Amino acid sequence: MTKPAPRLAVEGLRHLYAERAVIEDLTFTLGAGQAIALVGPNGSGKTTVLRCIVGSAEPAAGKILLDGLPIDERAEVVRRDVAALLDDLDFFPDLTAAEHLDLMARAHGNPEPEDLVDTLLDDVGLLAAADQLPGSLSSGQRRRLALATALVRPRKLLVLDEPEARLDTAGVAWLSERLQEEKAAGTSVLFASHDPELVEAVADESVELTPLP
Repeated sequence: MTKPAPRLAVEGLRHLYAERAVIEDLTFTLGAGQAIALVGPNGSGKTTVLRCIVGSAEPAAGKILLDGLPIDERAEVVRRDVAALLDDLDFFPDLTAAEHLDLMARAHGNPEPEDLVDTLLDDVGLLAAADQLPGSLSSGQRRRLALATALVRPRKLLVLDEPEARLDTAGVAWLSERLQEEKAAGTSVLFASHDPELVEAVADESVELTPLP
């Protein structure tokens, strides 16, 4: 029997910034239902790796494969199977929290968007703020809403850059539990983090990056 391809395979990844290598010969694989944490100091290239994986940065060399096929952000399969949160979102100022999530759920073809949005708002602790505009939310609430925009999408691979940012202790505990639930459901999770407790609780493996000279 042929062994199935890993959910994500990164092979010999190299990335240049202003002709200088910031990522050199990075290789790792991530299976279904597993999590890998990218760790290392600021400037070590964690965000750059994530950007290469979701297709918003172009590697100078190497391969990035999703279920054995090259990742192409324009491909329908990538839009269907990869959900990511790498930056703070610029929310539509005139859409409520619920309306943001409803828009994304419908855009990705969810057959029961209202039920999904209600469940997700409850899960991220924003049900009471469902009708509030983003500008009226606290920094932590906006971060939870941003995370919800990734969780409202269909996904086999979840890619997050410092998802714990601006969450309080209770929020990080919720995030840890939620990411473990994602793994249990078969989702692969790749995240960059500075929180050792989150890494310890969620990651099956850590990939440590160091700034290149």
